[in-house]
Amino acid sequence: MALAGVRVIELAGLAPAPFCGMILADFGAKVIRVDRTKVSMALDKQGRGKLSVSINLKTAKGVALLKKLCVQSDVVIEPYRKGVMEKLGLGPDDMLKENPRLIYARLTGYGQTGTYASAAGHDINYLAMSGLLSRLGRSGEKPYAPLNLVADFAGGGLTCALGIVMALLERTKSGKGQIIDASMVEGAAYVGSFIWKARSLGMWDRSRGENMLDSGAPFYDTYETSDGKYMAVGAIEPQFYQQLLQGLELDAGALPPQMSFSDWPGLRQIFTERFAEKTQAEWSRVFDGTDACVTPVLSFDQVSSHPHNQERASFVADSGGEESPRPAPVLSRTPAEPCLTPDPVIGEHTVKVLEEYGFTSAEIKQMLGADVIECNASKAKL
Repeated sequence: MALAGVRVIELAGLAPAPFCGMILADFGAKVIRVDRTKVSMALDKQGRGKLSVSINLKTAKGVALLKKLCVQSDVVIEPYRKGVMEKLGLGPDDMLKENPRLIYARLTGYGQTGTYASAAGHDINYLAMSGLLSRLGRSGEKPYAPLNLVADFAGGGLTCALGIVMALLERTKSGKGQIIDASMVEGAAYVGSFIWKARSLGMWDRSRGENMLDSGAPFYDTYETSDGKYMAVGAIEPQFYQQLLQGLELDAGALPPQMSFSDWPGLRQIFTERFAEKTQAEWSRVFDGTDACVTPVLSFDQVSSHPHNQERASFVADSGGEESPRPAPVLSRTPAEPCLTPDPVIGEHTVKVLEEYGFTSAEIKQMLGADVIECNASKAKL
């Protein structure tokens, strides 16, 4: 796989950092998640393909052990608040002195500098600070966050993974590592670059929920069907809009112009009433094979059985039958091969990993006896 041979230390966290680590693991990196000791269950639901080492970082020996693992690796993913790692003597400056090739990725909400650098927050706060949240929501309603996808995962985990891959590529030329300052505020804003730059085109110059792509346009929205399901409509271009009207059996000559903003509410009502006349399956049969840009809104239960997704094997099931999306994008020569065994339990691979990093059996036994590490291989699911 593309990242085979890359060793990654991921300090256990929530949401964005685990996603970043899973991306790297899916594409071949050996990702070692460092968990705390005395923890019964991992909160990382994106542990696919990772190994788990359990280290007691409240002990000096535990901190020294983690440092040894980090400086012998290619990448460190660190999700803590600013200053936490420095207090442990594990900051990037100390690490890079011992391993100048190390790539040290710091994934935080507000970044390593600035007024809010040490402040707590979550996706909705970072999204708010990026400016994007002000644009999300229907007309007359308050802004709403689309799950925690934009800041945590797109602006956080995915952007951080991109930074790591770019740093690995650059290292092949310079031989040097570097520090990655991944701010979820800035990552979310960067994901929204099109919105910033498209304002001059007149696409976002109206109030929230009254523009073409934010639920303002009746030809870019969702509609309920007679069986309580939904269809998604994205018929922006005139030729696609004409096919939408044809599928709905509406006379274009009897309707207002597509881009007449003042007529959008009335047009939406017409579409709403028409879509309510058939089931989702019936509308799918009407629009499949056309360029009307109309598709069913698939539930998690439906998505893997849709013919298109089936043909591309877009979803995979692990050994327990749990489905999840296949890694993307698809590489022609070195595609991702996601691990389909259960996610690791905390400390499942402690002994195995330490042996791979050169520790002797006697050293490992001593650390186990001193509660510096934990090994829970016996708890692993068969």
